[in-house]
Amino acid sequence: MDGYLVITIVVILAALLAAGGLFFMYRPKARNLPPVDTPLVGGGAEEEEGGGTTTATLPPPAEELVRPPELEVPPPSAGRMVRLRARLARSQSTLGRGLLELLSRDRLDDEAWDEIEETLITADVGVGPTRAMVEELRTRVKVLGSRTPAEARGLLREQLLAQINPELDRTLHTSAPGDRPAVLLVVGVNGTGKTTTTGKLARSLIGDGKTVVLGAADTFRAAAADQLQTWGDRVGATVVRGPEAGDPASVAFDAVARGIADKVDVVIVDTAGRLHTKTGLMDELGKVKRVIEKRAQVDEVLLVLDATTGQNGMRQAQVFAEVVNITGIALTKLDGTAKGGIVISVQRELGVPVKLVGLGEGPDDLAPFDPEVFVDALLGE
Repeated sequence: MDGYLVITIVVILAALLAAGGLFFMYRPKARNLPPVDTPLVGGGAEEEEGGGTTTATLPPPAEELVRPPELEVPPPSAGRMVRLRARLARSQSTLGRGLLELLSRDRLDDEAWDEIEETLITADVGVGPTRAMVEELRTRVKVLGSRTPAEARGLLREQLLAQINPELDRTLHTSAPGDRPAVLLVVGVNGTGKTTTTGKLARSLIGDGKTVVLGAADTFRAAAADQLQTWGDRVGATVVRGPEAGDPASVAFDAVARGIADKVDVVIVDTAGRLHTKTGLMDELGKVKRVIEKRAQVDEVLLVLDATTGQNGMRQAQVFAEVVNITGIALTKLDGTAKGGIVISVQRELGVPVKLVGLGEGPDDLAPFDPEVFVDALLGE
């Protein structure tokens, strides 16, 4: 029995010695690493091997892998309409040229005056303003007698400006008393460019040096919040959004609360596009405004209208005006129509000034409305 024990111990010791020998024979060789104090400059280090020099590339620091997008610096809003005047003139030249040709005739009979009236009505000036203009022009022409083209242009310019009314206050209320932000509510039907106008307006205000919070209260259209987020990210505006199909009034309330907490200058709330024939949706718009006013006064209600819709846009405007107190009009796609007379008719019907005009697809093509620049573009040089 003792002999078996001795033999077992010897076998175990032999096995351990053999395993140790194999470990030392096949252990991994140590790598030639650079000294601890070897400098690593510019993402690489130099090693000498056999008299040669090689460069080892190291990964960039983690903070360089994820860089936030560079914010765009929008131009200020001042002078935008002057810069876009040529674009406006191209779309409105048919109206202005046609009227000037008619007024420059040596003899203006009833048929010529009918043509002038028809041209103005076709341009969506509206029946009331058109008749007022034609009556005044007929009186002035009788007094002048013969007219040079320059005199005809002067007459027409004077009458168009009188109908557009340069004396209306077109100031966009983007400053509020005290520490609270100014609150702007943007309303309109689907397809007028409402969300795009909201984004462009934020961009314009930031170009003027203001800070902005955007409220994505159009929760019924899936792409609306994403679209507004893109606009905000490009210029550094905070976007407050809620769940899809959530309560728009709640999002609007949260946006205003965020604006107050962050002490920003302006909060712009984009609402869902509403069909002016749908009573329930229009009632909800009234609710959004009432909920906002639990935190802050609404300083501006902008109605976005598509200038190409003509008199249909007028009907939309009238219904919206019954639900919320509209303080200004933003006319989009004014460069895409010869019916610039809607500027006159919408102001006359609502008693509300056109404050902003969209004159193209570019991010900086939203401009404060300037009556004189508009009329001069209408009539050409």
